[in-house]
Amino acid sequence: MKAILQDAFGGPEVLRFGEAPAPPVGPGRVSIRVGATSVNRPDIVQRQGNYPPPPGESPILGLDAAGTIEEVGAGVTGFARGERVFALLGGGGYAELAVAHAGHVLKTPKSLSVEQAACIPETYLTAYMNVFGNARLADGETVLLHGGGGGVTTAAMQLCKVLAPRARVLVTASTGKVERVAALAAELGLDCAAIDYKREDFADAVLRHTDKRGADVILDHIGGAYLAQNLKALAVGGRLALIGVMGGRKAEIDLARVLVQRIAIVGSVLRPRPVDEKTALIRRFERDVLAHFAAGRIAPLIHRVYPLAQAAEAHRAMEAGEHFGKLVLEVAA
Repeated sequence: MKAILQDAFGGPEVLRFGEAPAPPVGPGRVSIRVGATSVNRPDIVQRQGNYPPPPGESPILGLDAAGTIEEVGAGVTGFARGERVFALLGGGGYAELAVAHAGHVLKTPKSLSVEQAACIPETYLTAYMNVFGNARLADGETVLLHGGGGGVTTAAMQLCKVLAPRARVLVTASTGKVERVAALAAELGLDCAAIDYKREDFADAVLRHTDKRGADVILDHIGGAYLAQNLKALAVGGRLALIGVMGGRKAEIDLARVLVQRIAIVGSVLRPRPVDEKTALIRRFERDVLAHFAAGRIAPLIHRVYPLAQAAEAHRAMEAGEHFGKLVLEVAA
């Protein structure tokens, strides 16, 4: 099969388009003829040598895939060859064939294209798990989302629309993306304010927008560089959901503030979780969210679609940070 391979760790230039053996389909798994996959931040980290796949998963990049069922492994029921599906993967999405645990596969609603479906697994599950699971955002509360324009943040905004429509949504963004964040919020009908973190301290802005109360929930992928400001921006009883450390792994913490404000800090990554935990998460997501995609109430926001052979260029675009929404790789027309 055609796939994106790498012989060393490093920059986008280490990625090459080549041939790889088709993955075997073991018991409890299905093979997917991949139509599209999306580019996720963990792909960058893996390419650099800092995020290995879980044991038994493909070393090929790619945490999600959309396409059609190619083969069903022993013990799997409910799927048939040729059926349109999308799936969360432990690896292997940047290829013509990918293997997924059957419990991590969902049937693609008719309203979604294969490119849209490929955007859902890693991004929307991450947003759903952290904002509504780990941080327990309730309707009517205030949530601060960092990284306006990124895939997880735009997904979280859409999920707020359907799961917490009365929530107050604050989004940090660079100067060039503030207006696009505001436009997306207006399109979704959110009670939202976009904060230009380049021009003002985001914690001060959060306090201003909340009458000094602070945010109930913060979704953060920056880590150390933002910790002090995040704690300052949280309300009493606030929850900080940490999903990345792009701004550093270490920082000093004011424990007195944590105590007095009854702050909870919860960290989470999706890929290394046990198979059964991910299956349970996907079943909850299917119950709570999938119908909203099927009805057209939310749809993945795609910035650009690249041919699979141009995966390196897609990685350069993600690292440049100029995208708004998802970057997608088209594997098969």
